[in-house]
Amino acid sequence: MKTLRGLLLLALPMALSGCHTVLMSPNGDVALQQRNLIIISFVLMLLIVVPVLIATLVFAWRYRESNQKAAYDPDWDHSTIIELMIWSAPLLIIIALGAITWVSTHKLDPYRPLDRVSAGKVVPADVKPLEVDVVALDWKWLFIYPEQNLAVVNELAAPVDRPIHFNLTASTVMNSFFVPSLAGQIYAMPGMQTTLQAVMNKPGDYWGFSANYSGAGFSYMNFVFKGMSEDDFNKWVAKAKASGDALDQATYTKLEAPSQKDPVHYYGSVTPGLYQAILNRCVQPGPSCMNMLRMSQPDSGGGEAAASPDSHAAMPMAHPQ
Repeated sequence: MKTLRGLLLLALPMALSGCHTVLMSPNGDVALQQRNLIIISFVLMLLIVVPVLIATLVFAWRYRESNQKAAYDPDWDHSTIIELMIWSAPLLIIIALGAITWVSTHKLDPYRPLDRVSAGKVVPADVKPLEVDVVALDWKWLFIYPEQNLAVVNELAAPVDRPIHFNLTASTVMNSFFVPSLAGQIYAMPGMQTTLQAVMNKPGDYWGFSANYSGAGFSYMNFVFKGMSEDDFNKWVAKAKASGDALDQATYTKLEAPSQKDPVHYYGSVTPGLYQAILNRCVQPGPSCMNMLRMSQPDSGGGEAAASPDSHAAMPMAHPQ
């Protein structure tokens, strides 16, 4: 039995040596700043936890029953020095954590445009963020590149050191878009849009997935994020556009149907306004189309409210059958 325990203890470091804690070694600047925030908070809390644990062991040993040399003072009830230590140290740490949290909450706001590509390297004034529209489907991811006029299922690519502006929504239920090496997770909800600003600093293939349970095929909502050089990204775009498929209303309706383990699929063109139609639930006509609801609501003058500019982009997608 002892031999077995020894072998298990020896095998444990070997087994753990294959683990890769991506959250603690990310390759995107936003995720790196979030990693640093975790470490700083952890160290600050250890300033209290470690002394308390040490003091607990010291007190338990010093004032054990068998130690007759320990001073016994039943009338002791107060120490100003101890009171100052007990209250001032945690208070200072709470103030520090509060300040760090307040600054980081604003600095790492997923809606806030990036002001730097990496530590010591600001975003060049002439660099425009890469726009990517993300749709969480059952149970796959659809990525639409409006500038490049293409779309991809279950594969995402972007040039390194170029800011990325994600717009996210979902088709049916809430999901959570998460590439641990890129940035923190952000929810994608039907009929609503969330935003994520991020950047990848090193080329490579990175794991992305849904971090929010969404049904039977949830476990297969995985994709690969490809960090590439600018030249490789242009080649990837050319490869995707070489596909003969076009993502239009009819194709999206079929794609939206629940499915599992979908392979990577490229669409060489995308019907204009499709993402806005998905966002406003107007791909198919019906009462769920939010732009129809806006148009049917009476305004203050008793007439019908005018459709918003976004609704005009979505309206052509919803034709009566």
